[in-house]
Formats: sequence, structure tokens, C-alpha cells
Amino acid sequence: MANLLSEKGYDITEDDIADIYIINSCTVTNSGAARSRSAIRRCKRKNPASIVAVTGCLAQMQADEVAEIDGVDIVAGVERGNIVELIEGAKIKKRELPTEFEELSAIDTQSRVRAVIKIQDGCDHFCSYCIIPYARGRARSRKLENIIAEAMEIARRGYLEVVITGINLTSYGKDLPEDIGLIDVVERLNEIDGIERIRLGSLSPTIVNDDFAARAALADKLCPQFHLSLQSGSDEVLRVMNRKYDTEQYYQAVRLLRKNIPNTAITTDLIVGFPGESAAQFEESYEFCKRVGFSQMHIFKYSKRAGTAAADMDGQISKVEKERRSSKMLELALHMKSEFYAKYVGEVMEVLFESCKKSVWSGLTANYMDVLVKSADDLEGKIKKVKITGFDGENLVGEVID
Repeated sequence: MANLLSEKGYDITEDDIADIYIINSCTVTNSGAARSRSAIRRCKRKNPASIVAVTGCLAQMQADEVAEIDGVDIVAGVERGNIVELIEGAKIKKRELPTEFEELSAIDTQSRVRAVIKIQDGCDHFCSYCIIPYARGRARSRKLENIIAEAMEIARRGYLEVVITGINLTSYGKDLPEDIGLIDVVERLNEIDGIERIRLGSLSPTIVNDDFAARAALADKLCPQFHLSLQSGSDEVLRVMNRKYDTEQYYQAVRLLRKNIPNTAITTDLIVGFPGESAAQFEESYEFCKRVGFSQMHIFKYSKRAGTAAADMDGQISKVEKERRSSKMLELALHMKSEFYAKYVGEVMEVLFESCKKSVWSGLTANYMDVLVKSADDLEGKIKKVKITGFDGENLVGEVID
């Protein structure tokens, strides 16, 4: 959207006071929806004469409610390619769910270190806690030639790492006429000169089979970090969540990746306090996570989302109990991260540096470990070999050796 507006002569400002505000809203959780509503009201207070446009999932799912918020001029939903026309006309319009991938380049608004390429949108899985399929529509994939064209331009501009994202990356290609999948995209990106790292966004473990693991191992630019979304380590809870795998399938996916790709880091998402999750099922989940040995975990306390099946389920867990379970799982996550990081003390790792504070540079290894290095040199956007000398409890520390 920033690119489209810039092309039409609009200035993107860092100031609080603007003529036009665009709130790209969230509705994954109640708190996300509440923050979006708050942002809408806050923008209008800053400049009562401004145009306020609301895009994204909250606007798609609750368009009428959003339109009634005082100060909202445009409700655009999740299809945003005509944002300029909507702004210039200041029209309130409810958008239909899109059926094809929307081509919107974002090269000019990327960070200075890594670039994100979105290749997929929508989801067909209908997990019982998730509103996204209703807000985003069915799964749809970007044409491979358009992905490669954007990646080549990204490489030309000097980015060393690309991150491949989508609402449900695992489903990439299933709606295209060609027989193509995510690993085919990886292999094509791997051939592009200038790109040194390819990182994948969140995946379902169902994508990992012998063929995927073997081909991934041959893509030498593919980062050995796989974010396999778990959500629960209890088979019964996974069934109620309407996930498409069980814990044994998940564990076999982890084993395949670790067997084929050295230094593989497995990261994940986990929900605690899902409706009906018993104390015993939480302990199952805890023990399964310990068995896998994640390098990092994102832990969420279940949040009721109106319009989903889980919101009306019996057995809603109290806030106090969700806090207790979250704390216990966070403690385990920190322990597993420490064990994973500590293995690399004394090793030499390649680090892509991103930012600096008081002469201390921070960056990431290919397998997604945080590294701090003290240096007076400008390391931003550069990959350097680093001798790992220690672990401070959160980050690896080291020194550049080349």
C-alpha cells in the first residue's frame, strides 16, 4: 500500500499528524481487534480532518461494525490493491473475499537487511480457534514467475536474505495448474545470484516427507531453521483444534529434518489453556515439547475469538490457570533454548548483522540464533564469520574473525 501511494505522489510520513491514516487491522485475537479499534480512534483524535481507512482482517470480518466507529471513512477489508482509488474517493465499501492472489510488491518498504516475499494468501484448514479462513478467504498462490522476478530485483538491490511468507505456506501451489509446491519455489530461489539465505515462514509438519527433506538438504542457501507450528502436544487437543496431524507425525517430521540437514533448529507456536484442555493433556503437551527439544517457542494463552468454533466450546480455562500453564511452558522453552545455544559455544558461525547499539552489533545465524558482537566497523547487512565465545542467557556472544 505504501508503494502504491508513493507512486501516486503521496508522501509517507513518520509524523503523528497526517492527512491520511491506514490502519491494517487484526482479528486473530480479541486483544488484536481491541488494539485496532483503539488505533482508529487515536488517529482521528490526532487530526479530526484526516481520512481514516481501515484494511485487514477486522475490517473484512466486521465491516459494518468498523464502519460505525466514529471517524472511519473507508473500510477496505483484505483486498488492498485499490487503496489509492478508495482514498481519493473517500468511499466506504465492504470488500468481497478475493479468489486470486493479489500482486502487491513491497520492495521499497523493506528493512535494510532482509526482504520478505509473500507467495501465498488465505487458508482452507479451518482450525477451530482461527478466524483467518473466514477473513482471508480460501488458499491462493502467487505465480512462480512473479515470485522469481521480485526475488531477482531484491537481489539486485543488495539484500542477502529473503524470507518466504504466506498465511498457509504449506498449501502453496495446490490451486495452480502446474504441479508445483513450496520446495520448487525454494529450488528456483536457490539459483539466484546475490541471494545468500532463504528462510521459510511458518509451516505445517504435514509438508515434511522424504522428498521434501532430501531436496531441502540440497538447497544450500536454505536456512536450517524450520518453524513447524505445533499448537498442542496432546493428540486429543489437536483433534479438537482440527489440526491435520498428530504428535507422531510431527515428531517424524522433526526427525527427517534433523537427519537430512545439519544444525537444524526447530521453532514452534504453542497454545496453552485451549477449551477443554485438562491438566493431564497439558502435561502431555509439556512432555512432548521436551521430547522434541525446540530451539525457540512462541507460547500463546488461548484467546476466545468470536465467530470460531472454539469460542462456544465447553471447558473454557480460567485466566489464572492459563497464566500458570504459560509460565511453566515458558520456563521449559527458556531451558531448551539455553541447551541449544550452549552447543555452539566455541564454534565458528556465519552471522547476518542487522543493528547496532553502543558499538554492539546484533545479528542472526542461519539457524536463527541471536548473536552479539562488539565492533567499531559497519556490519549492517553483511554476513561475517564469528567465533562464538559465550552465551549470556539470551544471546550468543562472539568476535568477528574475518
